[in-house]
Amino acid sequence: MGTETHCPYCSLQCGMRLVAPAGASASPLPARTAVEVREWPEFPVNRGALCRKGWTATGLHRHRERLTQPLVRSLVTGELEPTSWESALDLVAARLVALRGEHGPDSIGVFGGGGLTNEKAYQLGKFARVAIGTSQIDYNGRWCMSSAASAGTRALGLDRGLPFPLVDIEHTDVVVLVGSNLAETMPPAARHVAALRARGGQVVVIDPRRTATAEQADVFVQPVPGTDLALAQAVLHQVIADGNVDDAYVASRTSGFAAVQDSVSSWWPERAERVTGVPAPEIRALAALLGAAERVMVLTARGAEQHASGSDIVLGWINVALALGMCGREYAGYGCLTGQGNGQGGREHGQKSDQLPGYRMIDDPAAREHVAGVWGVTPRSLPGRGKSAYELLSSLGEPEGVRALLVFGSNIVVSAPNASFVSSRLDALSLLVVADIVMSETAARADVVLPITQWAEETGTMTNLEGRVILRQQAITPPRGVLSDLAILRGLASRLASPIAFSEDPEEIFAELARASAGGRADYAGISHDRVRKEQGVFWPCPDRAHPGTPRMFLSSFAHADGRARFHVVEHRGAVEQPDAEHPLHLTTGRVLAQYQSGAQTRRVRDLPDDGPFVEIHPMLARRLGVDDGEEVRLTTRRGTMTAPARVVDTIRPDTVFVPFHWVGANLLTNDALDPVSRMPEFKACAVAVAPVRSDRWHAREPAGELG
Repeated sequence: MGTETHCPYCSLQCGMRLVAPAGASASPLPARTAVEVREWPEFPVNRGALCRKGWTATGLHRHRERLTQPLVRSLVTGELEPTSWESALDLVAARLVALRGEHGPDSIGVFGGGGLTNEKAYQLGKFARVAIGTSQIDYNGRWCMSSAASAGTRALGLDRGLPFPLVDIEHTDVVVLVGSNLAETMPPAARHVAALRARGGQVVVIDPRRTATAEQADVFVQPVPGTDLALAQAVLHQVIADGNVDDAYVASRTSGFAAVQDSVSSWWPERAERVTGVPAPEIRALAALLGAAERVMVLTARGAEQHASGSDIVLGWINVALALGMCGREYAGYGCLTGQGNGQGGREHGQKSDQLPGYRMIDDPAAREHVAGVWGVTPRSLPGRGKSAYELLSSLGEPEGVRALLVFGSNIVVSAPNASFVSSRLDALSLLVVADIVMSETAARADVVLPITQWAEETGTMTNLEGRVILRQQAITPPRGVLSDLAILRGLASRLASPIAFSEDPEEIFAELARASAGGRADYAGISHDRVRKEQGVFWPCPDRAHPGTPRMFLSSFAHADGRARFHVVEHRGAVEQPDAEHPLHLTTGRVLAQYQSGAQTRRVRDLPDDGPFVEIHPMLARRLGVDDGEEVRLTTRRGTMTAPARVVDTIRPDTVFVPFHWVGANLLTNDALDPVSRMPEFKACAVAVAPVRSDRWHAREPAGELG
């Protein structure tokens, strides 16, 4: 039978079983036991299907690079050297107490991750605000789903990535994928798209690259990077012109349409063609397709969201869905394809700088009173709103900024935009503490490295892209010398003289999380570990034990006080950085099938191919540059330089190049311009120069003397 659990990677959180060799019966299994992944066909999200990453998910179990001892950087040699847990935690706590005493609690920062369990994310926010007293906490999910979260909250009143189960894709008539390559980033989800097409539905893919997902599409639209909003405005303009607005729905279930109608009146398809590069007839055909369909589903992903205008881009596409009368209808509406494993739950329970558990806002007096009551502290003792992720990192080592940073579940050196600058800020810290399972690029720069348990060695809940709370169950005993993040937080809290005690028991912590979330937007009050285990997941909101959970939201009302969805007037701004004579091309970034996020885990799995970074270049551009397939090219932006081999492909626009971000390199180039609402950096579009080089060795570096 094995242990029923879930994949450690993306937001699908595919169900799987971990099975031991014949004869092994202990639960959890001894640390050195070899385990294998088996299908779990009864779990509804993936029905037994797994991608290559899922099938090889145990690849880091017993890995030779696994960290199993705390490490402290020697003041004599400058090297990381083994130490005991007591010594490591004593050292960290003493340094934090000294910094807090001299510079105040906001001199200490905490940086979390969208892969942490709900229990860890909740406890991390509580630890920062109560045990340390700092407002300076944020997480890497700010760089993934924040624009969609902001837009969903503003338009619909509440952010839950998909307000319907993933399987609903199979029953719509047209699905529009804006900036999503789900065939490579979450392959088991592609079966739902295939099922939709098998029953006669149509798939639209909007992407600057003709990806594996686009190859499965009925309609492929290929805009210039950063012009998704102009395309949405033109589509809405044409929907209105064709008389395909659902007037009765707009009148009864929404507000603000008249202003939006006026704002898109000038976005005729020919104007949009000049901005997006998409021919006007294609725009008209897309609008006609959507206008004629009974059910339309618009799904955005990072390609549309990771822009300095990402929240407006998403609002533009929500406007289209609302005008068509789709949001809040069964098998239709708007949704966000959340990326990280707990990208949904990670943004609900307090590790964001502006947030308390239950998706409450930290500057709401009622929210502060409720959560403080659950925690056993006074509301006035809780700090206020802190800096967003990139702004927090930009402040590192500054006189009035963060002087010590604790990192859980993030590899900042690879994943941050303008990474050379961020790395320089990490090096300016008085103390950098990183908890990780391997020596990531960020851990290698740390003063203290704390070895932690990995997914199969611990129990905890995740909330997948549908809002389904699921349970990862421990299958294996951790190696000796390794602690869980929860045990580390408990140990540090006691040493910091926290006014309240911290548990390390995940079930006990989840029960407290449920109480803290009660009455909030993300209400988990009726959910427990036992219930999730029995029901194969529970959809929030679920306010009490008798409540069945909420697979489909907004069917009768939206989450604003008046029950109506909001149209929003938005204006196309385009990428902050446009091509010019010095940097004449567009650069965009993304994932590849075999790797995940910063690659700290997947690059170490032997059975996953690791060919290193590459640069996709269109044949026309390659000929103009004199570049052959496989030849090294140099990419230069205003922030940095990298070199990698060219892949000459006809699947990308001739004015655009693509680089995957799983290795050091891509984010040396990317722009750190921020969305004014979501504080999302502009990962997906910047200006770049490309030139051939003569080198047979890949490297990435920053230009000497620039932007340090």
